[in-house]
Amino acid sequence: MSYLQTGCLFSSKTSPSKRQINLNIPREYDMTRFIVVLGTASHSGKSTLVAAICRLLSNRGLRVAPFKSQNMSLNSWVTANGSEIGIAQAMQAWAARVEPSEFMNPILLKPKGDRTSQVIVLGKPVADKSADEYYKEIDGLKHVVDSALNELEKEYDYIVVEGAGGAAEINLFDRDIANIYVAERLQAPIILVGDIERGGVFASLFGTVQLLPPRIRSLVKGLVINKFRGDPSILEPGLESLEQLTGIPVLGVMPYLNLPMPSEDSVSLGDKNPVAKEVTGNDSLVEIAVIKLPRISNFTDFEPLERSAIVRYVALGEPLGDPDAVIIPGTKNTVSDLEEMKRSGMDRQILALKNTPILGICGGYQILGREIIDCGIENTVGTVSGLGLLDAVTRFDLYEKRTLQVRKKVTGRGPILDGIRGQEVAGYEIHMGVTFPKDVAAFGDDGAVAQSGLVIGTYLHGIFENQNFRNAFLDYLYACRNAGRIPAVDQNLASAPKTETVVDVYDELARSVEINLNMDKVWQMLELYCEHTCHRFG
Repeated sequence: MSYLQTGCLFSSKTSPSKRQINLNIPREYDMTRFIVVLGTASHSGKSTLVAAICRLLSNRGLRVAPFKSQNMSLNSWVTANGSEIGIAQAMQAWAARVEPSEFMNPILLKPKGDRTSQVIVLGKPVADKSADEYYKEIDGLKHVVDSALNELEKEYDYIVVEGAGGAAEINLFDRDIANIYVAERLQAPIILVGDIERGGVFASLFGTVQLLPPRIRSLVKGLVINKFRGDPSILEPGLESLEQLTGIPVLGVMPYLNLPMPSEDSVSLGDKNPVAKEVTGNDSLVEIAVIKLPRISNFTDFEPLERSAIVRYVALGEPLGDPDAVIIPGTKNTVSDLEEMKRSGMDRQILALKNTPILGICGGYQILGREIIDCGIENTVGTVSGLGLLDAVTRFDLYEKRTLQVRKKVTGRGPILDGIRGQEVAGYEIHMGVTFPKDVAAFGDDGAVAQSGLVIGTYLHGIFENQNFRNAFLDYLYACRNAGRIPAVDQNLASAPKTETVVDVYDELARSVEINLNMDKVWQMLELYCEHTCHRFG
Protein backbone atom coordinates (compact mmCIF):
# COMPACT_ATOMS: atom_id res chain seq x y z
CA MET A 1 0.00 0.00 0.00
CA SER A 2 1.41 3.42 -0.91
CA TYR A 3 1.80 6.37 1.43
CA LEU A 4 -0.87 8.21 -0.54
CA GLN A 5 -3.30 5.38 0.08
CA THR A 6 -2.53 5.16 3.78
CA GLY A 7 -2.63 8.94 4.22
CA CYS A 8 -5.74 11.06 4.10
CA LEU A 9 -6.10 13.55 1.27
CA PHE A 10 -8.75 16.05 2.25
CA SER A 11 -10.88 17.99 -0.15
CA SER A 12 -10.09 21.55 -1.10
CA LYS A 13 -11.12 24.11 1.53
CA THR A 14 -13.80 26.69 0.99
CA SER A 15 -11.55 29.73 1.43
CA PRO A 16 -11.43 32.36 -1.34
CA SER A 17 -9.46 31.40 -4.42
CA LYS A 18 -6.16 32.99 -5.37
CA ARG A 19 -7.90 34.99 -8.08
CA GLN A 20 -10.44 36.34 -5.56
CA ILE A 21 -7.75 37.28 -3.04
CA ASN A 22 -4.99 38.50 -5.32
CA LEU A 23 -6.79 40.88 -7.62
CA ASN A 24 -3.83 43.27 -7.90
CA ILE A 25 -1.65 40.68 -9.68
CA PRO A 26 -1.89 40.72 -13.51
CA ARG A 27 -3.16 37.52 -15.13
CA GLU A 28 0.27 36.56 -16.45
CA TYR A 29 1.47 36.50 -12.84
CA ASP A 30 -1.49 34.48 -11.54
CA MET A 31 0.63 31.54 -10.48
CA THR A 32 2.06 30.48 -7.16
CA ARG A 33 5.48 31.91 -6.36
CA PHE A 34 7.96 30.09 -4.12
CA ILE A 35 10.92 31.05 -2.01
CA VAL A 36 13.05 28.50 -0.14
CA VAL A 37 14.82 29.02 3.20
CA LEU A 38 17.63 26.54 3.88
CA GLY A 39 20.07 26.38 6.78
CA THR A 40 23.66 25.43 7.39
CA ALA A 41 22.52 23.28 10.33
CA SER A 42 19.58 22.54 12.59
CA HIS A 43 18.43 25.36 14.87
CA SER A 44 19.92 28.02 12.60
CA GLY A 45 16.73 30.09 12.49
CA LYS A 46 15.01 28.84 9.34
CA SER A 47 11.63 28.48 11.03
CA THR A 48 11.50 32.03 12.38
CA LEU A 49 12.64 33.56 9.08
CA VAL A 50 9.92 31.63 7.26
CA ALA A 51 7.38 32.87 9.80
CA ALA A 52 8.56 36.46 9.33
CA ILE A 53 8.33 36.29 5.54
CA CYS A 54 4.86 34.76 5.85
CA ARG A 55 3.72 37.64 8.06
CA LEU A 56 5.26 40.29 5.78
CA LEU A 57 3.54 38.80 2.73
CA SER A 58 0.27 38.57 4.65
CA ASN A 59 0.66 42.21 5.66
CA ARG A 60 0.73 43.05 1.95
CA GLY A 61 -2.66 41.40 1.50
CA LEU A 62 -1.31 38.25 -0.14
CA ARG A 63 -2.46 34.71 0.45
CA VAL A 64 0.65 32.88 1.72
CA ALA A 65 1.37 29.44 3.21
CA PRO A 66 4.41 27.81 4.81
CA PHE A 67 5.69 24.42 3.67
CA LYS A 68 8.15 21.90 5.04
CA SER A 69 8.11 18.59 3.22
CA GLN A 70 9.71 16.57 6.02
CA ASN A 71 10.08 17.55 9.64
CA MET A 72 11.62 15.57 12.49
CA SER A 73 10.26 16.81 15.80
CA LEU A 74 8.50 15.64 18.94
CA ASN A 75 6.75 19.01 19.24
CA SER A 76 3.61 18.80 17.15
CA TRP A 77 0.21 20.40 16.68
CA VAL A 78 -3.22 19.09 15.75
CA THR A 79 -5.08 20.89 12.97
CA ALA A 80 -8.80 21.60 12.94
CA ASN A 81 -9.47 18.38 11.02
CA GLY A 82 -7.39 16.24 13.40
CA SER A 83 -4.16 16.05 11.42
CA GLU A 84 -0.81 16.08 13.21
CA ILE A 85 1.92 18.39 11.90
CA GLY A 86 5.11 19.93 13.27
CA ILE A 87 4.55 22.83 15.67
CA ALA A 88 6.78 25.05 13.52
CA GLN A 89 4.47 24.80 10.53
CA ALA A 90 1.46 25.59 12.71
CA MET A 91 3.33 28.62 14.05
CA GLN A 92 4.21 29.74 10.51
CA ALA A 93 0.58 29.35 9.45
CA TRP A 94 -0.52 31.60 12.32
CA ALA A 95 2.09 34.11 11.17
CA ALA A 96 0.54 33.91 7.69
CA ARG A 97 -2.93 34.33 9.23
CA VAL A 98 -4.18 31.06 7.74
CA GLU A 99 -5.40 27.80 9.22
CA PRO A 100 -2.68 25.15 9.69
CA SER A 101 -3.04 22.25 7.26
CA GLU A 102 -1.55 18.79 6.87
CA PHE A 103 -0.35 19.86 3.40
CA MET A 104 2.03 22.36 5.04
CA ASN A 105 3.99 19.48 6.61
CA PRO A 106 3.09 16.29 4.74
CA ILE A 107 5.75 14.13 6.44
CA LEU A 108 6.47 14.28 10.16
CA LEU A 109 8.98 11.97 11.83
CA LYS A 110 8.68 11.49 15.60
CA PRO A 111 11.75 9.73 17.05
CA LYS A 112 11.00 6.87 19.44
CA GLY A 113 14.55 5.78 20.25
CA ASP A 114 16.43 2.67 19.08
CA ARG A 115 16.93 4.38 15.68
CA THR A 116 13.19 4.19 15.05
CA SER A 117 10.69 6.94 14.28
CA GLN A 118 6.95 7.04 13.88
CA VAL A 119 6.19 8.14 10.33
CA ILE A 120 3.22 10.48 10.03
CA VAL A 121 2.00 11.08 6.48
CA LEU A 122 -0.51 13.82 5.71
CA GLY A 123 -1.31 14.08 9.39
CA LYS A 124 -1.89 10.38 10.12
CA PRO A 125 0.49 7.79 11.65
CA VAL A 126 1.49 5.13 9.13
CA ALA A 127 4.10 2.96 10.84
CA ASP A 128 7.23 2.88 12.97
CA LYS A 129 10.27 2.74 10.69
CA SER A 130 14.01 2.49 11.08
CA ALA A 131 16.08 4.96 9.06
CA ASP A 132 16.96 2.21 6.59
CA GLU A 133 13.32 1.20 6.12
CA TYR A 134 12.28 4.82 5.74
CA TYR A 135 14.84 5.63 3.05
CA LYS A 136 13.97 2.50 1.09
CA GLU A 137 10.49 3.98 0.59
CA ILE A 138 11.65 7.52 -0.16
CA ASP A 139 10.39 7.50 -3.76
CA GLY A 140 6.83 6.98 -2.56
CA LEU A 141 7.25 9.90 -0.18
CA LYS A 142 8.32 12.14 -3.05
CA HIS A 143 4.85 11.64 -4.50
CA VAL A 144 3.36 12.70 -1.16
CA VAL A 145 5.44 15.89 -1.25
CA ASP A 146 4.33 16.61 -4.82
CA SER A 147 0.69 16.03 -3.91
CA ALA A 148 0.86 18.35 -0.91
CA LEU A 149 2.47 21.13 -2.96
CA ASN A 150 -0.20 20.73 -5.61
CA GLU A 151 -2.91 21.15 -2.98
CA LEU A 152 -1.32 24.31 -1.59
CA GLU A 153 -0.88 25.78 -5.06
CA LYS A 154 -4.65 25.64 -5.54
CA GLU A 155 -5.15 28.13 -2.71
CA TYR A 156 -2.09 30.28 -2.18
CA ASP A 157 -0.32 33.05 -4.09
CA TYR A 158 2.98 32.51 -2.29
CA ILE A 159 4.53 29.52 -0.55
CA VAL A 160 7.52 29.96 1.76
CA VAL A 161 9.42 26.68 1.93
CA GLU A 162 11.60 25.63 4.85
CA GLY A 163 14.36 23.05 4.55
CA ALA A 164 15.41 20.67 7.32
CA GLY A 165 18.68 20.45 9.22
CA GLY A 166 21.75 21.30 7.18
CA ALA A 167 21.31 21.70 3.44
CA ALA A 168 24.67 20.16 2.52
CA GLU A 169 24.42 16.64 3.95
CA ILE A 170 26.34 15.12 1.05
CA ASN A 171 25.66 11.56 2.19
CA LEU A 172 21.92 12.14 1.76
CA PHE A 173 21.67 14.14 -1.47
CA ASP A 174 19.98 11.31 -3.40
CA ARG A 175 17.27 10.91 -0.73
CA ASP A 176 17.04 14.40 0.79
CA ILE A 177 13.40 15.29 0.20
CA ALA A 178 13.45 18.19 2.66
CA ASN A 179 16.16 20.23 0.94
CA ILE A 180 17.57 18.97 -2.37
CA TYR A 181 14.47 17.34 -3.84
CA VAL A 182 12.16 20.28 -3.11
CA ALA A 183 14.71 22.90 -4.22
CA GLU A 184 15.32 21.10 -7.50
CA ARG A 185 11.62 20.53 -8.12
CA LEU A 186 10.66 24.15 -7.52
CA GLN A 187 13.67 25.88 -9.09
CA ALA A 188 12.88 28.75 -6.72
CA PRO A 189 15.28 31.31 -5.21
CA ILE A 190 16.99 30.12 -2.03
CA ILE A 191 17.98 32.06 1.09
CA LEU A 192 20.67 30.31 3.15
CA VAL A 193 20.75 30.98 6.92
CA GLY A 194 23.72 30.47 9.24
CA ASP A 195 23.78 30.60 13.06
CA ILE A 196 26.63 32.77 14.35
CA GLU A 197 25.96 31.87 17.99
CA ARG A 198 27.36 28.37 17.53
CA GLY A 199 30.56 29.68 15.92
CA GLY A 200 32.15 29.32 12.49
CA VAL A 201 29.32 31.02 10.64
CA PHE A 202 31.45 32.23 7.71
CA ALA A 203 32.93 28.77 7.20
CA SER A 204 29.54 27.08 7.49
CA LEU A 205 27.90 29.42 4.97
CA PHE A 206 30.80 29.18 2.51
CA GLY A 207 31.14 25.42 2.98
CA THR A 208 27.43 24.80 2.53
CA VAL A 209 27.35 26.81 -0.69
CA GLN A 210 30.37 24.94 -2.06
CA LEU A 211 29.00 21.51 -1.15
CA LEU A 212 25.59 22.05 -2.72
CA PRO A 213 25.17 20.41 -6.13
CA PRO A 214 25.81 23.01 -8.88
CA ARG A 215 22.16 22.83 -9.99
CA ILE A 216 21.09 23.87 -6.47
CA ARG A 217 24.00 26.23 -5.76
CA SER A 218 22.95 28.48 -8.64
CA LEU A 219 19.56 29.00 -6.95
CA VAL A 220 21.04 30.51 -3.77
CA LYS A 221 20.30 34.22 -4.05
CA GLY A 222 20.96 35.50 -0.55
CA LEU A 223 22.80 34.73 2.70
CA VAL A 224 21.64 35.59 6.23
CA ILE A 225 23.64 35.54 9.46
CA ASN A 226 21.38 34.88 12.42
CA LYS A 227 21.46 35.28 16.23
CA PHE A 228 24.21 37.90 16.48
CA ARG A 229 24.73 39.47 19.94
CA GLY A 230 26.71 42.64 19.34
CA ASP A 231 27.51 45.45 16.95
CA PRO A 232 27.04 44.12 13.40
CA SER A 233 29.54 46.64 12.04
CA ILE A 234 32.41 44.46 13.28
CA LEU A 235 31.27 41.77 10.84
CA GLU A 236 31.52 43.99 7.75
CA PRO A 237 34.98 42.81 6.56
CA GLY A 238 33.82 39.21 6.84
CA LEU A 239 30.56 39.96 5.03
CA GLU A 240 32.44 41.55 2.13
CA SER A 241 34.82 38.59 1.90
CA LEU A 242 31.92 36.14 2.04
CA GLU A 243 30.17 37.91 -0.83
CA GLN A 244 33.37 37.88 -2.89
CA LEU A 245 34.04 34.21 -2.19
CA THR A 246 30.51 33.00 -2.95
CA GLY A 247 29.25 35.61 -5.41
CA ILE A 248 26.06 35.73 -3.35
CA PRO A 249 24.85 38.88 -1.56
CA VAL A 250 24.51 38.93 2.21
CA LEU A 251 20.97 40.10 2.92
CA GLY A 252 21.79 41.16 6.45
CA VAL A 253 22.57 40.16 10.02
CA MET A 254 19.72 39.25 12.36
CA PRO A 255 20.18 39.97 16.08
CA TYR A 256 19.51 37.36 18.73
CA LEU A 257 15.77 37.62 19.43
CA ASN A 258 14.25 36.41 22.67
CA LEU A 259 10.67 36.36 21.44
CA PRO A 260 8.09 34.12 23.13
CA MET A 261 7.59 31.69 20.25
CA PRO A 262 7.11 27.91 20.47
CA SER A 263 10.26 25.80 20.21
CA GLU A 264 10.48 23.50 17.22
CA ASP A 265 12.39 20.55 18.67
CA SER A 266 14.54 19.24 21.49
CA VAL A 267 17.61 21.19 20.32
CA SER A 268 15.93 24.20 21.94
CA LEU A 269 15.90 22.50 25.35
CA GLY A 270 19.58 23.34 25.73
CA ASP A 271 18.64 27.02 25.81
CA LYS A 272 15.94 26.64 28.44
CA ASN A 273 17.75 26.62 31.77
CA PRO A 274 20.05 29.57 30.89
CA VAL A 275 16.90 31.58 30.16
CA ALA A 276 15.47 30.62 33.55
CA LYS A 277 18.68 31.63 35.31
CA GLU A 278 18.36 35.16 33.93
CA VAL A 279 15.36 35.76 36.19
CA THR A 280 16.59 33.99 39.33
CA GLY A 281 17.48 37.34 40.86
CA ASN A 282 13.81 37.63 41.83
CA ASP A 283 13.54 35.54 45.00
CA SER A 284 9.75 35.60 44.85
CA LEU A 285 9.54 33.58 41.64
CA VAL A 286 8.25 30.04 42.10
CA GLU A 287 10.20 27.13 40.62
CA ILE A 288 8.46 24.53 38.47
CA ALA A 289 10.44 21.36 37.72
CA VAL A 290 9.69 19.71 34.38
CA ILE A 291 11.01 16.15 34.23
CA LYS A 292 13.24 15.96 31.17
CA LEU A 293 12.21 12.53 29.94
CA PRO A 294 14.55 10.92 27.39
CA ARG A 295 11.79 11.01 24.76
CA ILE A 296 10.11 14.24 25.90
CA SER A 297 7.51 15.60 23.49
CA ASN A 298 5.48 18.78 23.21
CA PHE A 299 7.48 20.65 25.84
CA THR A 300 6.02 23.77 24.22
CA ASP A 301 3.16 23.08 26.66
CA PHE A 302 5.19 24.75 29.42
CA GLU A 303 6.58 27.76 27.59
CA PRO A 304 3.65 29.98 28.67
CA LEU A 305 4.91 29.52 32.25
CA GLU A 306 8.41 30.82 31.51
CA ARG A 307 7.42 34.49 31.84
CA SER A 308 5.97 34.05 35.32
CA ALA A 309 8.09 31.36 36.96
CA ILE A 310 11.44 29.61 36.85
CA VAL A 311 10.86 26.54 34.69
CA ARG A 312 13.71 24.09 35.34
CA TYR A 313 14.13 21.01 33.13
CA VAL A 314 15.46 18.19 35.31
CA ALA A 315 17.19 15.23 33.67
CA LEU A 316 16.57 11.82 35.18
CA GLY A 317 20.05 11.62 36.71
CA GLU A 318 19.81 15.02 38.41
CA PRO A 319 18.52 15.90 41.89
CA LEU A 320 14.93 17.09 41.84
CA GLY A 321 15.39 19.39 44.81
CA ASP A 322 12.40 21.04 46.43
CA PRO A 323 10.41 22.69 43.62
CA ASP A 324 7.09 24.42 44.11
CA ALA A 325 5.51 22.11 41.51
CA VAL A 326 6.46 19.18 39.29
CA ILE A 327 5.29 18.52 35.74
CA ILE A 328 5.70 15.18 34.00
CA PRO A 329 5.47 15.96 30.26
CA GLY A 330 4.42 14.00 27.22
CA THR A 331 6.69 11.33 25.80
CA LYS A 332 6.94 9.43 22.54
CA ASN A 333 7.36 6.16 24.47
CA THR A 334 5.62 6.14 27.85
CA VAL A 335 6.67 2.69 29.03
CA SER A 336 10.35 3.12 28.18
CA ASP A 337 10.54 6.53 29.87
CA LEU A 338 8.69 5.22 32.94
CA GLU A 339 11.18 2.38 33.26
CA GLU A 340 14.09 4.80 32.94
CA MET A 341 12.52 7.02 35.62
CA LYS A 342 12.57 4.01 37.93
CA ARG A 343 16.14 3.01 37.08
CA SER A 344 17.36 6.55 37.76
CA GLY A 345 15.41 6.91 41.00
CA MET A 346 13.45 9.90 39.71
CA ASP A 347 10.22 8.11 40.61
CA ARG A 348 11.34 7.91 44.25
CA GLN A 349 12.30 11.58 44.28
CA ILE A 350 8.84 12.55 43.06
CA LEU A 351 7.05 10.22 45.50
CA ALA A 352 9.07 11.67 48.39
CA LEU A 353 7.61 15.16 47.86
CA LYS A 354 4.98 16.30 50.35
CA ASN A 355 2.06 18.57 49.44
CA THR A 356 3.70 19.51 46.14
CA PRO A 357 1.39 19.93 43.12
CA ILE A 358 2.17 17.37 40.42
CA LEU A 359 0.76 17.66 36.91
CA GLY A 360 1.04 14.99 34.23
CA ILE A 361 0.23 15.76 30.60
CA CYS A 362 -0.39 13.03 28.02
CA GLY A 363 2.33 10.43 28.65
CA GLY A 364 2.92 12.10 32.01
CA TYR A 365 -0.72 11.46 32.88
CA GLN A 366 -0.28 7.80 31.99
CA ILE A 367 2.86 7.61 34.17
CA LEU A 368 0.96 9.03 37.18
CA GLY A 369 -1.53 6.13 37.09
CA ARG A 370 -1.47 2.77 38.86
CA GLU A 371 -0.38 0.72 35.88
CA ILE A 372 0.14 0.60 32.13
CA ILE A 373 -0.82 -2.47 30.12
CA ASP A 374 1.13 -2.70 26.86
CA CYS A 375 -0.03 -5.25 24.31
CA GLY A 376 3.08 -4.75 22.17
CA ILE A 377 2.21 -1.30 20.79
CA GLU A 378 5.19 0.34 22.47
CA ASN A 379 8.26 -1.83 23.06
CA THR A 380 7.00 -4.24 25.71
CA VAL A 381 4.29 -6.79 26.32
CA GLY A 382 2.89 -6.91 29.80
CA THR A 383 1.96 -4.72 32.75
CA VAL A 384 4.16 -2.00 34.21
CA SER A 385 3.43 -0.25 37.49
CA GLY A 386 3.06 3.50 37.31
CA LEU A 387 3.73 6.02 40.09
CA GLY A 388 0.31 5.30 41.61
CA LEU A 389 -0.49 8.93 42.35
CA LEU A 390 -3.71 8.63 40.35
CA ASP A 391 -6.13 5.72 40.43
CA ALA A 392 -6.02 5.06 36.70
CA VAL A 393 -5.05 2.27 34.29
CA THR A 394 -3.80 2.84 30.73
CA ARG A 395 -3.98 0.26 27.96
CA PHE A 396 -1.99 0.21 24.72
CA ASP A 397 -3.70 -2.34 22.52
CA LEU A 398 -4.20 -0.64 19.13
CA TYR A 399 -1.83 1.19 16.77
CA GLU A 400 -4.20 4.13 16.65
CA LYS A 401 -3.56 7.72 17.63
CA ARG A 402 -6.19 10.11 18.95
CA THR A 403 -5.57 13.55 17.42
CA LEU A 404 -8.14 16.31 17.77
CA GLN A 405 -8.76 19.79 19.10
CA VAL A 406 -11.09 19.87 22.11
CA ARG A 407 -12.91 22.19 24.46
CA LYS A 408 -13.80 20.95 27.95
CA LYS A 409 -15.35 22.27 31.14
CA VAL A 410 -13.33 22.20 34.33
CA THR A 411 -14.93 19.50 36.48
CA GLY A 412 -12.16 18.63 38.93
CA ARG A 413 -12.02 19.83 42.51
CA GLY A 414 -9.29 20.87 44.88
CA PRO A 415 -7.31 23.99 45.76
CA ILE A 416 -6.10 24.54 42.19
CA LEU A 417 -9.27 23.87 40.20
CA ASP A 418 -12.02 25.01 42.59
CA GLY A 419 -11.73 28.65 41.52
CA ILE A 420 -12.29 27.87 37.84
CA ARG A 421 -14.70 24.94 38.17
CA GLY A 422 -17.35 25.16 35.46
CA GLN A 423 -15.20 27.34 33.21
CA GLU A 424 -14.03 26.16 29.80
CA VAL A 425 -10.53 25.24 28.65
CA ALA A 426 -9.26 24.37 25.18
CA GLY A 427 -6.43 22.13 24.04
CA TYR A 428 -5.50 19.33 21.69
CA GLU A 429 -4.92 15.62 22.12
CA ILE A 430 -2.11 13.59 20.54
CA HIS A 431 -1.76 10.17 22.10
CA MET A 432 -1.93 6.44 21.79
CA GLY A 433 -3.46 4.35 24.52
CA VAL A 434 -6.70 4.69 26.47
CA THR A 435 -6.79 5.61 30.16
CA PHE A 436 -9.49 4.44 32.57
CA PRO A 437 -9.50 6.62 35.71
CA LYS A 438 -11.42 6.00 38.91
CA ASP A 439 -10.56 9.42 40.29
CA VAL A 440 -12.76 12.43 39.51
CA ALA A 441 -12.23 13.73 35.95
CA ALA A 442 -10.28 16.96 35.60
CA PHE A 443 -11.86 18.41 32.45
CA GLY A 444 -15.21 16.97 31.40
CA ASP A 445 -14.46 13.39 30.36
CA ASP A 446 -10.70 13.98 30.35
CA GLY A 447 -8.04 13.34 32.91
CA ALA A 448 -8.19 12.75 36.63
CA VAL A 449 -7.65 14.59 39.91
CA ALA A 450 -6.45 12.90 43.10
CA GLN A 451 -8.49 13.31 46.26
CA SER A 452 -6.04 15.94 47.54
CA GLY A 453 -6.61 18.01 44.42
CA LEU A 454 -2.84 18.45 44.08
CA VAL A 455 -2.19 15.69 41.55
CA ILE A 456 -3.78 16.29 38.16
CA GLY A 457 -3.50 14.27 34.96
CA THR A 458 -4.78 15.28 31.54
CA TYR A 459 -4.42 14.48 27.86
CA LEU A 460 -4.83 18.17 26.94
CA HIS A 461 -1.74 19.64 25.33
CA GLY A 462 -1.74 23.42 25.38
CA ILE A 463 -3.48 23.51 28.76
CA PHE A 464 -1.33 26.44 29.94
CA GLU A 465 -2.42 28.48 26.93
CA ASN A 466 -5.69 28.89 28.83
CA GLN A 467 -5.28 31.97 30.99
CA ASN A 468 -7.83 30.74 33.54
CA PHE A 469 -5.99 27.46 34.18
CA ARG A 470 -2.55 29.03 33.97
CA ASN A 471 -3.45 31.69 36.52
CA ALA A 472 -5.21 29.19 38.80
CA PHE A 473 -2.09 27.01 38.81
CA LEU A 474 0.34 29.89 39.37
CA ASP A 475 -1.89 31.67 41.90
CA TYR A 476 -1.92 28.55 44.05
CA LEU A 477 1.88 28.24 43.91
CA TYR A 478 2.42 31.88 44.81
CA ALA A 479 -0.17 31.72 47.59
CA CYS A 480 1.72 28.80 49.11
CA ARG A 481 4.83 30.98 49.08
CA ASN A 482 2.90 33.84 50.67
CA ALA A 483 4.07 35.88 47.71
CA GLY A 484 0.68 37.16 46.62
CA ARG A 485 -0.37 36.97 43.01
CA ILE A 486 1.79 36.25 39.98
CA PRO A 487 4.63 38.83 40.03
CA ALA A 488 5.70 38.74 36.40
CA VAL A 489 3.74 40.31 33.57
CA ASP A 490 1.66 37.54 32.00
CA GLN A 491 2.79 38.11 28.42
CA ASN A 492 0.91 36.82 25.43
CA LEU A 493 2.74 33.97 23.76
CA ALA A 494 2.81 32.97 20.13
CA SER A 495 1.93 29.31 20.48
CA ALA A 496 -1.79 29.68 19.74
CA PRO A 497 -3.91 31.66 17.27
CA LYS A 498 -4.37 35.25 18.38
CA THR A 499 -7.26 37.67 18.39
CA GLU A 500 -7.13 41.25 17.16
CA THR A 501 -6.85 42.60 20.71
CA VAL A 502 -3.63 40.75 21.52
CA VAL A 503 -0.16 42.13 20.81
CA ASP A 504 1.10 39.90 18.02
CA VAL A 505 4.62 38.55 18.40
CA TYR A 506 4.72 37.77 14.68
CA ASP A 507 4.44 41.45 13.85
CA GLU A 508 7.36 42.09 16.20
CA LEU A 509 9.35 39.37 14.43
CA ALA A 510 8.44 40.78 11.01
CA ARG A 511 9.50 44.29 12.04
CA SER A 512 12.89 43.00 13.15
CA VAL A 513 13.40 41.24 9.81
CA GLU A 514 12.40 44.40 7.91
CA ILE A 515 14.89 46.45 9.91
CA ASN A 516 17.83 44.08 9.63
CA LEU A 517 17.48 42.40 6.22
CA ASN A 518 17.37 43.85 2.72
CA MET A 519 13.76 42.92 2.05
CA ASP A 520 13.75 44.66 -1.33
CA LYS A 521 16.04 41.88 -2.58
CA VAL A 522 13.65 39.30 -1.14
CA TRP A 523 10.68 40.92 -2.89
CA GLN A 524 12.73 40.90 -6.08
CA MET A 525 13.23 37.15 -5.69
CA LEU A 526 9.45 36.80 -5.51
CA GLU A 527 8.84 39.18 -8.43
CA LEU A 528 6.85 41.42 -6.15
CA TYR A 529 6.59 45.18 -6.11
CA CYS A 530 9.45 46.73 -4.17
CA GLU A 531 8.31 48.88 -1.25
CA HIS A 532 10.25 51.86 -2.63
CA THR A 533 9.37 51.66 -6.34
CA CYS A 534 6.23 51.54 -8.44
CA HIS A 535 7.11 48.77 -10.87
CA ARG A 536 7.26 45.02 -10.79
CA PHE A 537 10.68 43.45 -10.92
CA GLY A 538 11.35 41.56 -14.11
